This record gives sequence, structure tokens and C-alpha cells, in this order.
Amino acid sequence: MKIRKYIEKHKTALCIVFLILSLSLFLAMFVTPDTDYFWHIKAGEYMVSNHMILKNDVFSWSLYGKTWISHEWLFEVFCYLLKCFSQSYHLFIYCFLCLFGLFFILFYTNRNNYLKNIPFSLVWVVIALMIYPFIACRPHMISYLFLALAIWILKDLFYNEKSKKIYFLPILSVFWANFHGGSSNLGYLLATVFLMCGLFRFSFVKIEAKRLSRKQIFKYLQGILLSVIGLAFNPHGIKMVIYPYENMANSFMLKTISEWQSTNFNEISGYIYLLVAVFILFIFLFSKKKIQLLDFSLFGLFLIMGLKSVRFWPYLYIVMTYFVFDYIKKRKYDKGTYAGILMLSFVLLLVFGKYSFNLLSRDKKLVSDEIINVIKEENPKRLYNYYDYGGYLIYNDIQVFVDGRCDLYSPYNYKDYYNLSVLTGDYEAIISKYDFDYFLVPNTIRLHYYLEYNNNYKAISTTEEMSLYKKISN
Repeated sequence: MKIRKYIEKHKTALCIVFLILSLSLFLAMFVTPDTDYFWHIKAGEYMVSNHMILKNDVFSWSLYGKTWISHEWLFEVFCYLLKCFSQSYHLFIYCFLCLFGLFFILFYTNRNNYLKNIPFSLVWVVIALMIYPFIACRPHMISYLFLALAIWILKDLFYNEKSKKIYFLPILSVFWANFHGGSSNLGYLLATVFLMCGLFRFSFVKIEAKRLSRKQIFKYLQGILLSVIGLAFNPHGIKMVIYPYENMANSFMLKTISEWQSTNFNEISGYIYLLVAVFILFIFLFSKKKIQLLDFSLFGLFLIMGLKSVRFWPYLYIVMTYFVFDYIKKRKYDKGTYAGILMLSFVLLLVFGKYSFNLLSRDKKLVSDEIINVIKEENPKRLYNYYDYGGYLIYNDIQVFVDGRCDLYSPYNYKDYYNLSVLTGDYEAIISKYDFDYFLVPNTIRLHYYLEYNNNYKAISTTEEMSLYKKISN
């Protein structure tokens, strides 16, 4: 009887939880390993096996022993242990846990708003499909959870001066700095945005600002200071506070790494992201309520970040979940609403059940076994490898020239790697500088054609996608 009463009382909330569970399963089955996944796993294996946290490179021949800020070390250890326990399904399990955790946090911490207008909530849940291109076994998935919790904490204080949740922000910052240090500064930066928007009181046309009390201002200042201190609780100490800004200041790296590049409107995905932003702006402008300065500032901030770097579009969705509902009217719902939610959920589960096994059990390789075996037999000392292949080579215990750790290579050899791959500048001088004995390159880049028609190099293993060249001794 108690269970029946609970279900009857919370049936709408349970339906939405069932929907986000179905959506999480559906999205997670499309996960594929990207170039960084493999070296993350290998780094976790190294740290667990050697009972130490990596602070120097051990995977490349070009920079072996150089200082490396392993700002995602806890994620790497976690993923390696998950792989040990769940074998070939760990990719799916990790992404499912992150997706369901994110959607559940967004719903649970914002449930009153979700429940006041179910049709709009369904639309908003479906918009979460924009996260699909970013699903990968990488630490940014955990950052999505941390970001949602940070916004929940900060907003609660903004509208309730008695709130004590702000004191969890420094604890969150500690975990953030160890799981994904590259974005861990968002905690105190967002707190600063909330504080700055709360220093004014005005009403101008459609924009309205609410002034914080002295108590709220003091709590935000405490949260900011303690969060900055919290970032230092990691194996690299205070360097973690500076690390994200050093990366953002590296213009060459930002220009050449795809996830850091600006939104490309030559692809349909760019217009989809922009359409979501226009949809949110439309809600703000046509609501009868005035737009709060804080809400509009956060929208503008993450819109600019998304346009500047495509990787920030999911952040816009996460942050706006806590504000967009405030501009939506309440609406009653009937039995047809439940039927719609359940039907959508069952469709997602049906697709998952039909295709998940084949998708989850498929081979996950970036370099063929044939080429990997040839490389191991040849045992190169100074292998040039394409950037995207580096992680998989590391996974197979092959030392690399470069890999997905661009922050490590950027001050040293990354520019040489890039110039050689596209044959710009004095590329022959670069080849002589590093004295490469083997080259592993895609069959579509300029360097491949240079090697193919150069009598000093011979292709010793070739597939449709890539070729392994050996330098011929004179």
C-alpha cells in the first residue's frame, strides 16, 4: 500500500526519471573511443601498477621525463579500475552513469520547475540530444555533473541568504581539480559572475537586476576564496589554478585542436547549437516576466563560449536548465501526458534493446592489429606518428612522438609535428632534426604523399586508412 501511494503521489516525477533513464541508455550505446581515451586508460594502469601519480611523461620518446601536469589523474585511475571490473563494457557503463547522473541532477535539483509544465519539460529533455556529439569516455563528462551541482549551489544562495550549500563548493572544487583540472576553475569563476550580478539593483526595459544582501555577498566571497584554495588540493598544488589559463593562452593549440575550435557553420551541427540558443533567447524575450540580469549574463557568457569553442555548447544547456523554466507558464497535464512520456521512453528502450549488443561489442581500434604487430617487430626508436594515433599506440606499449596530450607537447615539438603533417615551412629540416626512422600517417595527409614518392622511404604496411613507412638506410 505504501509503495502504491508513493507511486500515485509521485507518478509524474517517476515518469520523467524513467524517461531520462531511457534517454541515458539510448545515448550511451553510441559511445565510441576517441583518440584520448586510450592514453587515459594506460595512464590509469601505470599509476595503479606503480602506486604513484604521474608527474612526468613516460609514454613518448620525444619528451620522455619532461614535466607533465596530469590534471585528470583521478579520472584515469577510475576508468582503468572500471575497465578491470567491467571489461569491454566499461565505455558504455561510464558514459551511461555520467549521462544519467547529469540528467537526474538537473531534474532532481530543479524538479518543481520540471513538473509545473510537463510539455515544455519534454521538449527540454529532448533538446539534451545536443550532447550526443560530446559523448565519450573522457573527463569532461564528469565536469558536466560538477557544473550542474555548482550552478545549483550558487543559485540557491542567490535567492536564499540562509542557504549553506555554498560551503560545498570548495569540496566540489577539490574533486573537480583532480578529475578534470582543465575546467575546474569554473567553480569560482561562476561564483564571481553570481556575485557581480548581485551588486546592482535596477530595472531597464526588459532587464532587471536584484541586489544581494551583505550576508549573501560575504558568503559568495567565502565560497570564491575557499574554492580557489580547494583547487590546490591535488598532486600538482597551486599549478592547477594557473594551468587552465596557460592552455587558453596558447593560440596555436586552440587553433589546431578540433574540440577547441570555434563553431563551424559549414556543418549542420553548428546551426543546431545556434538554434538551441535562439530558442532560449526567444523564451526570455517573449516571457511576460522581466529578464534577470544574472540569467541573461550567464546565457550571454556561455553563448559566447560556445561560439568560440564548440566544446562549450553542452555547458549552455546545463546552465540554462536552472533558469529557463522561470520564464515558462504553469500548465496542467492529463493522462495523455503520462502516455506520451511512457511511449517516448519505451521507443528509446526498444531501440536500445535492438541495437545495443552489436554496438557495445564492436571492435574498438584506431590502428589495425597488422600495423601494430609490424611496429612491434620493427621496434622503431624514433617513430613519427599522426596525432590521433598516439593514444592507441601508447595503449599498445609503443612510444610515440606526439599524442592527445597537446598541453605537454605544445611548448616543445607540437608545432614541428603540425608543420610536418601539412608540409609547411622547412619540413625537410624538421625530419632531419628528429631523425625519424619510421612514419605512421593517414593516407589522406600531405606527408603521406611526400613519403610515397620519396625514394628514401618505403611503405612496409598499408591499410585503406593509413600507412607505415620505413626509412631506407643509405
